[in-house]
Amino acid sequence: MDQSAKDICETARRSGADITGPVHMKTRTHKYCVLRSPHIDKKSRDQFEMRVFKRLIDIRSVDSQVMDGLMKLQLPSGVSVDLKVKGEVQ
Repeated sequence: MDQSAKDICETARRSGADITGPVHMKTRTHKYCVLRSPHIDKKSRDQFEMRVFKRLIDIRSVDSQVMDGLMKLQLPSGVSVDLKVKGEVQ
């Protein structure tokens, strides 16, 4: 996670963008309790936990070169990136 955030920051800096971050956001924890058997042993259950980590990176001076670099970036499986553009891309 941290390596992916570092790669995104380096890609943006190489393109000449002005960035802020990465800022660590609150970790979301989702807990699930599942019955081991649907018919027998009602009290026997498995517990699972999923943690979602988020980082916020603000890229202020965005142009088409920065966007192309971010789109071509190879990230490991399990890491997703959401790009939100406010205003116009120069």
